[in-house]
Amino acid sequence: MASKRKNVRRGKSGTGGLAARAAKVKRRFIELLWAALVALVLFFVGRYVVVDVYSSEKARRESIEIAKLEEVKFPAGVDNMKVVYKGFTVYFNSRHHVPNCVIYELTGKETEGKTPRYKNFLTDEQVAGCANPWDYTHSGYTRGHMAPAADMKWDREVMKESFYMTNICPQKAALNSGGWNKLEDKVRDWARRDSAIIVATGPILSQGMKTIGDTRVAVPERFYKVVLATYASPMRAIAFIYPNGSSKGSISKYAVSVDEVERLTGIDFFSALDDDEETEVESRFNILQWETSK
Repeated sequence: MASKRKNVRRGKSGTGGLAARAAKVKRRFIELLWAALVALVLFFVGRYVVVDVYSSEKARRESIEIAKLEEVKFPAGVDNMKVVYKGFTVYFNSRHHVPNCVIYELTGKETEGKTPRYKNFLTDEQVAGCANPWDYTHSGYTRGHMAPAADMKWDREVMKESFYMTNICPQKAALNSGGWNKLEDKVRDWARRDSAIIVATGPILSQGMKTIGDTRVAVPERFYKVVLATYASPMRAIAFIYPNGSSKGSISKYAVSVDEVERLTGIDFFSALDDDEETEVESRFNILQWETSK
């Protein structure tokens, strides 16, 4: 009988051990469940915060009409005709037969277009002083797009418009297919990264410029490109000035502030911004920020 009781005691002790282990497993399961629940809540809260910040930036951006950001102001006396195409706006100089400025918004989605490159340059008969494609023949200069054809692949009509001579300037091949092309590729990268950007491009016109062709198209010595990231927080801008010739090296070599382009051209960009924001955006640039920020 005593032996029996001993066996019974061992049986009770074994049952207690199993119950303890079961309780421990249960507690561990509940802890893991709570941890998973907390992680899930943090994920959705974090996602909400990110979306809310993005929505706030989007609302701020949309409060500034994009069309107004594409309005460019020129000094009194500058020959200037505004020509609005579907994909971009040209401020055309009929006296020099080249654009003063070509400006447009480029979205990330637009950079994914598949429209093939148009094959022929065209004279816009509706624009006084527009050059002819043959003005460039045997001139030693290429027909350089200010709004690149590669930015206009999102629509057939827009692609064709980019080949109007109102969008073209005489550029040395070393620039057109060299550093300038590298900069245009980088601008498309920024459009994809920042969702949408404003791009303004044109020649820096000066006295005594060389001319080509029967139309006497002016040959600029330098070109500018201005970029504004409207979705960035804070909003940021950068500009570049390239010589009409060899352009070796990184794009950072040619980076300047928007203010510098305004000083050289007399053009006023982005006047639709509040004065304080315009001053902040246009007076500074940081090429490293453009390389790393979103």
